[in-house]
Amino acid sequence: MSKAFTKETDAADDEAAEAESALPAGVKNYITPAGLQRLQDELRQLRRVERPKVVETVAWAAGNGDRSENGDYIYGKRRLREIDRRIRFLLKRLEIAEVVDPSQQKRHDQVFFGATVTYRNHRQETCRVRIVGIDEARLERGEISWISPVARALLKAYEGDTVEVRTPGGREPLEVLEISYDNGD
Repeated sequence: MSKAFTKETDAADDEAAEAESALPAGVKNYITPAGLQRLQDELRQLRRVERPKVVETVAWAAGNGDRSENGDYIYGKRRLREIDRRIRFLLKRLEIAEVVDPSQQKRHDQVFFGATVTYRNHRQETCRVRIVGIDEARLERGEISWISPVARALLKAYEGDTVEVRTPGGREPLEVLEISYDNGD
């Protein structure tokens, strides 16, 4: 197909989505059972609810004649591409996911994947984070990716240990106060 008939924005969007979805080299896609369920639920919602609604709207709008100035058709096609891109992303991530159940952790005295860790930073602020997979990290809920600098610093630490995290401002000490392995939900 000639370059004249392709949209550069679509190609740029696809390239950006691929770069965003790529895992760092040599990194496994660990995920908790709850995180896996959330991704599967999102995929199911996209496939069974959202996509069929958008397809119906696009079909209706296409039947109205001129598509060049039809907002429902143009927006619907764009939304359909977004949904399809997200579905492809979720399928790839689910395919390579390695489920790690924190409740099966035998060593509760040390920080591993799935641990909820309470620590004190250099400003004497107490923080509580749960170490989860890349695709399930939600900072607003205190869930951080296991490859984040704070999680990497905390991994394999024991209660009472002081670890250092590298930040743009230099190294900061974190004192591990408590470690638990709850389900997080």
